[in-house]
Amino acid sequence: MPDFSTLRIHQDTHHPRIARLLLNRPERLNAINDAMPREIRAAIDWAAAEDEVHVIIVEGAGKGFCGGYDLNHFGECNIDHPCQQEQFPWDPMVDYAYMKRNTEDFMSLWRSPKPTIAKVHGYAAAGGSDIALCCDLLVMADDARIGYMPTRVWGCPTTAMWTYRLGPTRAKQMMFTGDTIDGKKAAEWGLANESVPFDQLEAATLKLAQRIAGVPRSHLAMHKMVVNQVMLTMGLEQSQMMATVFDGITRHNPEGMWFRRYAQAEGFKAAVQWRDSGEPIPEGDAARRAVQEMDSRRDR
Repeated sequence: MPDFSTLRIHQDTHHPRIARLLLNRPERLNAINDAMPREIRAAIDWAAAEDEVHVIIVEGAGKGFCGGYDLNHFGECNIDHPCQQEQFPWDPMVDYAYMKRNTEDFMSLWRSPKPTIAKVHGYAAAGGSDIALCCDLLVMADDARIGYMPTRVWGCPTTAMWTYRLGPTRAKQMMFTGDTIDGKKAAEWGLANESVPFDQLEAATLKLAQRIAGVPRSHLAMHKMVVNQVMLTMGLEQSQMMATVFDGITRHNPEGMWFRRYAQAEGFKAAVQWRDSGEPIPEGDAARRAVQEMDSRRDR
């Protein structure tokens, strides 16, 4: 079996038709670094090539599923990175190429001929929700939380899966507020297939996976292709292209630069507290003035 730095994958010891993909950076809440998207795709490719495997469970080690992008690297640091460029002018195509590749890597979960089930406990936040929603099915603990908080500032979910999984009205609510919802609400809304108490999460996910695993691989692949084709016909690829471009803009427009500078100056926890509090976020010229002031203080 392949060896990875951010995750593990193996056939379930007792159920060899089921592969278990474990996001395995528990010390960082399984946060996404540069390697994780590539390794997700490689792990899914491995499972797809294993004839005995019929279904893949995706889960997180430690306290939660995935806390999103690793903001120690992408948020507070001053390094120049393709998706948060410190140099001026910003090069949108460099940003787009990096983030679109991540999106395509996450979408390997959706493209896989073998069904994928996200087993979510703790948080599936921001980029972590992208990973969860690229899976075909979603089983959550009642007290688990899922959402994309950076829609308030400094982010746009590049997979654009919220609309296709929730419909426009509820997707707009999630995008306009940046709120998270728990497993019970996700199941009520139809985002999750099932929500159960945490101590029943493993059993519920395994029961669903075992039921699927008894179906021939060819049938699973064909049924998945039919449903996926409906989403493609609805414009999924075009939505993802727009969302990925907009994601880069949110990180480099005046409001996004204000958030980045505030995180650098005061720490990311303080920036997130402001973002999520409901207090108005500086916009336009006010954001530009705040960035200039913080840059001036930093350069003294």
